[in-house]
Amino acid sequence: MDRLRKVVAGVAALAALALGGAAIAGAAGGGDDSDQGDDEGGLSAKVEQRARVAALRATGGGRVNAMERDGERGAAYEVEVRKPDGSQVDVRLDESFGLVAIDSDRED
Repeated sequence: MDRLRKVVAGVAALAALALGGAAIAGAAGGGDDSDQGDDEGGLSAKVEQRARVAALRATGGGRVNAMERDGERGAAYEVEVRKPDGSQVDVRLDESFGLVAIDSDRED
């Protein structure tokens, strides 16, 4: 019985250390408020929201289908938007979410 208590106490201590370490890492990493992307190169929630608002403002509305980091034409972000008229465009935004260009997304 004494050995079982020691094992349970040891597991509880390890769990507490793991949770504490995760909390410290999350606080140091900036969480969702960071302008950095995730580990896979995606965009943070904050950046996605700002890019979405800027792109839809530039197109007069529509639906965002995808977004990613971009390097074409001096842009930092590319947001693919299906406009209310059904056409699809790529909205290119700079680091400050200012409009760089709106390009047709047609393949022809």
